[in-house]
Amino acid sequence: MELVIDVFNYSLIAILIGICGTWIFLIKSMINSFRLTPYLDKFENTSKLSPKVSIILPARNEEEFIDKCLDSLIEQNYENYEIIAIDDSSNDATRKIISEYAKKYSKIISVSARSKPEGWMGKNWACVEGYRRSTGEILLFTDADTHHSKNVISLAVSHLISLELDALSAIPKMVTFDFWTRITLPMISTFLHTRFSALNVNNPSKKTGYFFGSFFILKKKTYKEIGTHEGVKQEIIEDGALGKKVKELGYKEVKEGVGATLGPGPAAGEDGVKDNAYVKQFKYQLVPKDKKGNYVQKGSGLEVKNLF
Repeated sequence: MELVIDVFNYSLIAILIGICGTWIFLIKSMINSFRLTPYLDKFENTSKLSPKVSIILPARNEEEFIDKCLDSLIEQNYENYEIIAIDDSSNDATRKIISEYAKKYSKIISVSARSKPEGWMGKNWACVEGYRRSTGEILLFTDADTHHSKNVISLAVSHLISLELDALSAIPKMVTFDFWTRITLPMISTFLHTRFSALNVNNPSKKTGYFFGSFFILKKKTYKEIGTHEGVKQEIIEDGALGKKVKELGYKEVKEGVGATLGPGPAAGEDGVKDNAYVKQFKYQLVPKDKKGNYVQKGSGLEVKNLF
C-alpha cells in the first residue's frame, strides 16, 4: 500500500513539475515576443503616397458598439479613404445606425448583405459583400466592436508602403472588466503570444502565418490573389486562415505594435472591445516583395512589430 502511495505522490510531483515547466516556457516565450517585436510607429517613413483605403466593417447585432467604432473611423487623420459598413442580417438597430451615419457622412457607404449562399459562414460572406463595393487600392478589415486612434490608418499605410509590404495585421491587447474574462484572458493571451507570436510569424523557417480580425490591412491585389474570403468561406477563424494562406502562397507577413488604440468605445475612461475585454494597443503583420518587385518565395518569414 505504501508503494502505491509513493508511486502516486511521485507521479503527482512529476505532473506538477511538468505543468510548471510548461508555463515557465510559455511565459518566457511571451515575454520575448513582447520584448523583441518591433513597433508600428517606430520606422523610417519614406512614403509620400496616400492610396485610397477601403475600410470593410461587417456588423451583426452591434448596436451597442457600432456608433463608437464609426466615430473613431470618421475621425482618422488619413484623408483618402472610405468606410463600407455592412449590416450582416442584424435583428437589432445596427442597420438603422449605419444608415443614419451614411446619410451624415459621405465617407460611409451602407451595405445590407444579401442572404449568404450555402457553405458560407456569415462574417465571411459579409466581408465579400463589402469588398465588392470597395474602390480603394488597399483594404482594411476591422470589427464593429473596435475603437481606433486617429493615426492608425496613416501609420499602417505608411508602413505598408515604406517597407514595400503587401499585408499588415494587428493583435489587440485586451483589458478585462469581468471576473471570468480576467481568469481566461491571460491563458488566451499567453497562447496567442507564443503560438502566433510576431517572432514565429516573421521567421522564414516557420510555417506560422496569422491575421487578427480586429485589424488587418492588405493590398487589394494581394487579397484577390489569396482568393478573398471566398477561399476561406467555411472557416470560423477566417482571419487566421487568411493569414496562413498569405504565408503559404509566398508572401511575407509582419506583426507590429502600433502605439494606437483599438476597442469599441469609451468606458470607464478606456477604449474597449466586445466580449468583456478592452483593446488598448495592437500589433500587425506585413507582406513585402523583393527588390525586383517579385513576391518573396514560399516559406519566407514574416516580420512582426509590437503595438505596445
